Amino acid sequence: MTASARLDGRRLTGMPALHRECRREFGLPDFYGNNISALIDCLSGVRDNDGMSRFALAPGELLDITVTDAGLVRRQAPEVLAALEDVVEEVNLRHAETGAAPALRLLLR
Repeated sequence: MTASARLDGRRLTGMPALHRECRREFGLPDFYGNNISALIDCLSGVRDNDGMSRFALAPGELLDITVTDAGLVRRQAPEVLAALEDVVEEVNLRHAETGAAPALRLLLR
């Protein structure tokens, strides 16, 4: 089973845009801190139904995060892709530390 989120790479022009798009696409709370640590915290609970995102994954289910126009992002805002890679790695590490399967998968299109 796989849930999916889509980030439009044409809109990912820098870090403020990344946080704006993540807030919208992941359904982050109004008090979201617009920083990578806050994004990691919000997405770490995707299996807990903790209300920190619109996703509530079943055990073993993945959330595919697709970045469209990833080549454009890589050229114009490489820090955005690096940040997303870090988020996915850290969230999955947190799950592994509790014996759970990875929760996120980043797909660059």
